[in-house]
Amino acid sequence: MGTSTDTTHAVALARAEKDRPARELVIAYGFGPLAAVLVRLLLPLRVPPTAVVLVHLAVGLAAAVLLAAGVLVGAAVLLQVKTLLDNADGLLARTSGQVTLVGRYLDTEADLVVNAVVFAALGSVTGEPWLALAGFLASAFLLTLDFNLSDLHREAGGRATRLPARSGSGLERALESVYRVVFGPQDRLVRGFSRRRLEQALGPDAGPGRTARATLAYYDRLTMTYLANTGLSTQLAAVGLCLVLGVPEVFLWLAVAGLLPLPALQLRRERLARRALAGTP
Repeated sequence: MGTSTDTTHAVALARAEKDRPARELVIAYGFGPLAAVLVRLLLPLRVPPTAVVLVHLAVGLAAAVLLAAGVLVGAAVLLQVKTLLDNADGLLARTSGQVTLVGRYLDTEADLVVNAVVFAALGSVTGEPWLALAGFLASAFLLTLDFNLSDLHREAGGRATRLPARSGSGLERALESVYRVVFGPQDRLVRGFSRRRLEQALGPDAGPGRTARATLAYYDRLTMTYLANTGLSTQLAAVGLCLVLGVPEVFLWLAVAGLLPLPALQLRRERLARRALAGTP
């Protein structure tokens, strides 16, 4: 019976992998396998995914408190625990068939809160509040870009993301309202800019077939791989490493520097789309 249950869980976990255009290496080779082990332990206990979200929110806040107090190694450890739980909650939801809008919004908003307080703590401990603010804004923009371009990539490939069914609960409506106010403008800005640049690159006379091919080329693998590897798990792993090494300010500069390749990647995407439209290899 135990072997049969283990096999069932293994199959469910394999099917629950997130549809991503590129792999985030720290997840693929670190947090992902560890999260799968944790989910196997949680499944028989019927732990709700939202409970895991609330725990990783609490752990992230505790890490920020330690960081502000100058306990750098302790904060680094807690941030990695937070990342592990953050990877486990979505996997648990997909594996157990408990994917909900409440969980989706709660997870995204919890990540934003933790990110904000961690950067605030970094500003405090380094004495560089303006650099910390710049790092936070850069980090948030990279995460927004990754989320939206990944979604557009799936749409271009005919695998548009389907939201869970609405429950109509008050909590769901409240979390959705927060999402729309905080994240909605960012999502519209990124999607609108990306689509306008694609339309300009293709011109008005492109046929449907060639446009579809050019759109896939526009959401190219190099860009998606770069963005995937500036994801939250990678960011918090980098924070942890900098804290252990005793150089928290280095992470702030790295966060800002993460924006530097974006203009070149955008121009490359447009060039690839034009080549695909013209049929150039």
